[in-house]
Amino acid sequence: MNIPPRLRRTLVRLRRDLLFAAAGLPLHGIIAPLFLWALTQLIGTLDGSSSAAPIVFWAPASLLVIAAYGLTEAQRWRFRALCGMDLPRLRFREAKRQFAYNWLIGPLFGVLELLLLALLGTALAAATSMLWIWTLGAQWRLDHRGYTTPLGYATVAGLLVLAAVPALAGALVRLENIVGRAVLGVSRSEELRQRVDDLTVSRAGAVDAADAERRRIERDLHDGAQQRLVALALNLGLAKATLKDLPPEARQVIEEAHREAKESIEELNSLVRGLHPAVLDELGLDAALSGLAARAPLPVRLWTDLPVRAAPAVEAVAYFVVSEALNNVAKHAEATRADVTATRLGEILRVVVTDDGVGGAEPSRGSGLKGLVQRVRSVDGAFRMSSPVGGPTTMTVELPCTT
Repeated sequence: MNIPPRLRRTLVRLRRDLLFAAAGLPLHGIIAPLFLWALTQLIGTLDGSSSAAPIVFWAPASLLVIAAYGLTEAQRWRFRALCGMDLPRLRFREAKRQFAYNWLIGPLFGVLELLLLALLGTALAAATSMLWIWTLGAQWRLDHRGYTTPLGYATVAGLLVLAAVPALAGALVRLENIVGRAVLGVSRSEELRQRVDDLTVSRAGAVDAADAERRRIERDLHDGAQQRLVALALNLGLAKATLKDLPPEARQVIEEAHREAKESIEELNSLVRGLHPAVLDELGLDAALSGLAARAPLPVRLWTDLPVRAAPAVEAVAYFVVSEALNNVAKHAEATRADVTATRLGEILRVVVTDDGVGGAEPSRGSGLKGLVQRVRSVDGAFRMSSPVGGPTTMTVELPCTT
């Protein structure tokens, strides 16, 4: 027998909805007898009619509390298995939502589920009344010759109700899904908290990926292009030293090529250090900052107290903050000296850069300072700057570190 696809889908949904209602009826209905039992024992305790009531009362009271938590897990299975809706596992301290659903909302749904199943049973009995009436025997039918008229009405009414049952069952299931998701699902605050955690993890992953990519580029430049430039400079230097009988014009070309090769090596070294200095990985932030202070175009006084190394991403941010800050001081501050302090205070890495320049720096102006702020915020750091006109300028960066 071929069933039309639309009717088949309706029957499948009806079967699922009726199973959902039938599975929910005992879960929602168990609370009512427990409440009645607890209420009778409480009344017996208050009016003194039963000496055992004060002791027995704790049995239904305890079962009510246990049911409030245990039924939540059963409801989670019911929603997941029959409706495909995965509710989160609520923590023990979230008792208010579990009690509200299992003690108050659940019994109301139990009444609706009982009415739905009773309506279905009554409709089935009415729709098939013409069939089972034949089980009463021929004598009964002879004694009640006008039975066909009321049974015909009952059959028609039963068929009409049966036609409405799928819509009623679907509406009840949708209502339970909406209420279950609202009460037993993730709250708005929990959803926002989870979203913040996910964004924090994804941002940390992006920062680590970007740092790993910079390391790869630095390694490729150091092992590839830089080595070839060094070999080229050596060959040109060797040619300049050994080929004495060349015309002056040729020697001049070799000398210029040798000089440009050495300048290219210096520029590439600066670029590699700007991407990710190897000394930062090998010797740590202290040695890397010492190299920055030594290469700075103005006197830099460095003081560090870093007993424990931080995470590589945090050290990289601190290094580039100091590097960019010293470049800005040399280019724009008209300063005669700068002070750099890097200290580890518990779980905070604090970097302070001070200069005696003309001041007037604003983080909101200029791409360099904006880049520093963004780099610091990429690891949940704090950036502060004080730069009154006339100086001095003090930049303070605090970076959280867990190692």
